[in-house]
Amino acid sequence: MAKFKSYLIALRPWSFSASLTPVLLGNALAFNSNFSLAILLLTLISALCVHGAGNLVNTYYDYKYGIDNENTNSDRTLVDKLLKPHEITKLGVLLYFIGSISFFILLFISTAKEEILSFIYFGGLSLSFLYTGGVGFKYMALGDLIIIITFGPLTVLYSYLAQIGAMSQNLNSFDLYVKPLFFALPLVLNTEAILHSNNTRDLDNDRKSGIFTLAIYLGFTASYILYVLLIFVPYLVFLGISLKMKNYVYLLPLITIRMAFDLEKDFRFRNLEHLPIKTAKLNLIFGIFYIVACFFA
Repeated sequence: MAKFKSYLIALRPWSFSASLTPVLLGNALAFNSNFSLAILLLTLISALCVHGAGNLVNTYYDYKYGIDNENTNSDRTLVDKLLKPHEITKLGVLLYFIGSISFFILLFISTAKEEILSFIYFGGLSLSFLYTGGVGFKYMALGDLIIIITFGPLTVLYSYLAQIGAMSQNLNSFDLYVKPLFFALPLVLNTEAILHSNNTRDLDNDRKSGIFTLAIYLGFTASYILYVLLIFVPYLVFLGISLKMKNYVYLLPLITIRMAFDLEKDFRFRNLEHLPIKTAKLNLIFGIFYIVACFFA
């Protein structure tokens, strides 16, 4: 049980809302066109496995490069010797394998174009590794861009296209690609807020480690302003969608705005230690209300 708990900590399940909500959103957007429970489950499994594996790659390389150490508030799985590096590696490989098997089964079930789904899935898988592995985009202040691409457009489009399948031939380019990406925008911004709060919390330690993040370039004050925009602009988007479509069900996520103000206050007063987890909690609840709104709309 102790070993299982260590593996669970390494996976950072609190962050899974970042891949769970865009998958569910893509399925909700496709519901009136076509829906398969099997495709929903397969897109969920493949996306969560790639996300979990990416978290493990991040843990491994942050430890390898000395970014995670005894003074850090971030992942301490390897620092505190809860697991060994080779155990992290094996679990990461296993998750990539399970995710890929789920994806190949998805290709067999879905009637979507195989080359498009393959490009999206393996593109997302590659970015999850390259975030800290290989090129290491995170260490070149490009991590935020990778997160925005992976946990927004790619994941929503992946689940959406997998569901509608061959019916995509009856849709124009706007409904097929632009519309899902537009609906992904609120989730993209809210998900980026998780990473940005994490990088701002670790700003001093990351600077000492010699890496560069967006939070380091911006400094605390500008990072605070960016965080405020990331968590509050989505509510303005909901208001705009509601007015444009004359459907007030899109205002449902505004129920969570009190949580957003609490997070803003924590950031402003530098209560950053648990802010990434709290932001992920907002992302999950906020995302669920948004998905429910899209489903009923």
